[in-house]
Amino acid sequence: MAEWEKSFQETNQELLDFLDSSPTSFHAVANMEKMLKQAGFERLLEGKTWNLQEKTGYYVTRNDSSLIAFRIPGKDFVGFQIMASHSDSPALKIKDNAEISVEKQYIKLNVEKYGGLLCAPWLDRPLSVAGRVVVRTEQGVATRLVNVDRDLLIIPNLAIHMNRKANEGYEFNGQRDMLPLFGGKEAREGFLKLIAETAGVKETDILDMDLFLYNRMKGTILGFEDEFIAASRLDDLQCVFASLKGFLAAKPKRSVAIHCVLDNEEVGSGTKQGADSTFLRDVLRRINQTMGRSEEEYLMALASSFMVSADNAHSIHPNQPDKADPTNRPFMNEGIVIKYSANQKYTTDAVSGAIFKSICKRAEVPYQVFFNRSDMIGGSTLGNISNSQVALNTVDIGLPQLAMHSCYETAGAKDTAYLIQAAQVLYSSTVCGTGDGEYQVEWAEESD
Repeated sequence: MAEWEKSFQETNQELLDFLDSSPTSFHAVANMEKMLKQAGFERLLEGKTWNLQEKTGYYVTRNDSSLIAFRIPGKDFVGFQIMASHSDSPALKIKDNAEISVEKQYIKLNVEKYGGLLCAPWLDRPLSVAGRVVVRTEQGVATRLVNVDRDLLIIPNLAIHMNRKANEGYEFNGQRDMLPLFGGKEAREGFLKLIAETAGVKETDILDMDLFLYNRMKGTILGFEDEFIAASRLDDLQCVFASLKGFLAAKPKRSVAIHCVLDNEEVGSGTKQGADSTFLRDVLRRINQTMGRSEEEYLMALASSFMVSADNAHSIHPNQPDKADPTNRPFMNEGIVIKYSANQKYTTDAVSGAIFKSICKRAEVPYQVFFNRSDMIGGSTLGNISNSQVALNTVDIGLPQLAMHSCYETAGAKDTAYLIQAAQVLYSSTVCGTGDGEYQVEWAEESD
C-alpha cells in the first residue's frame, strides 16, 4: 500500500466538509479561493494588468462561479498541464417574485429546473436556499454570498391515496410538482426579508438574485466497511476537490499547471463562464504574453500540452446492472474511469487515453474504462466543448458514482484519493508533442 492510501478517511472527511460548505457554484469558488489564499496564491483580476512572476501561484475568477488557478515554473515553459472540471450541479433555481399564495393559507416559492435533475429525490426532505444577491452600494453594485443555513423548505409529495398509480411511474411537472412550501400565511412577504437579513443588507438595496434550493442532508460515509460516501453535488465537486488537492501538492517543473473549474456544464456550457467561453483561452494567452513569449511560442506550447476533462462517471448499478455496457463495467472503489465515445461525446482517443493510463501507472492508482451501451445515448461533458476554444490533447475521465443528478449521490470511499494522486502526477509532469505522432512524457523526480 502506498503511503498516501493510508489517508482515505482524512481525505473523505475533508471532501465532505467541502461539499457541505458548497451548496452552490458561488460557494464552491469562494471555498477554493480560501484554500488557494492559504497556500499563498495571489488573486488576479481580469480587468487589471497582470504582472506575473515565475514560480508564483495565481488565480482568477469569472462571474464568481468559475475559477482558474495556475503556477508558472519559468518563462521558458514547454506547455500547459490542465485539469478541468465544473462547479455547477442540477438544482432548482428560484424565480423573481417568488412567493405564491395558496388559498390564503400557504406560501410556496416559484422555481424552475436548472439542468437535468432527478426530480423525485428532492421531495419530502428539508431544503434551504443559497446563492448570491446583487446589492446597491455607494460605488455602484456588489455581490453578496447568502446561505440560509437552516431547514427552511420542503416539497411535499402527493399522498398515494390521491394518486394510486404513483408507484407505476410518474411524470413530474416542473411548474406544479416541484414548488417548495415556504410557510403558512404568516410567511407572506417574508422571503425577500429573510434573504436581506441573511445577506446583512436592506431589502430595498437588493437589485437582483441568483438563488438555488439545496438539500440539507449532510454528506456521510457508509457501507459495511465504510466503503462508500454519499452527499450532494458529488457530480462534479468531487473532481473539483481532487483536482485542487492534487494541484496544491504538485511541483511543476517545465509546464504550467492549470486548475480549471468552469460553470454551467449542466446547461450546455454556453455562457461567459462556461467551457464554451473564452475564459480558459484568455488565461492561457495572458500567461504566454506576460512571460514575453510570441504567438508562435504559444501555439507550440499548446501542441505540448495535455488536458484532463474531469467529470464524474457512472458505476455499475447494483439493481440494474444491465444498463451498462456488457464488456466495460466500472465499479466504485476500483479506480478512475476513462470515458470513450465513438460520437465524440467524450474527447478520449487512443493517444490521450494512453497518456492518462501512463499517468495512472506512474501515480500507482487503478483505472477503468467506460463506454455507453450502444443502444443508449449518454451525457456529454466539458472536454469537447472546451476544445472548440483551445485545441489540446484531451482525455475525459471521472470517478464512478451512483444516482448521478440526484440531490444525494453515492460514490466510492477510495476513488477521491486516487484522483488526487493522479492529479498531482499530472500537474508535476510534462507532455511533449512533436506533431509527427510521437509524444514524450517527462515525469517529476520522486524526490520532488
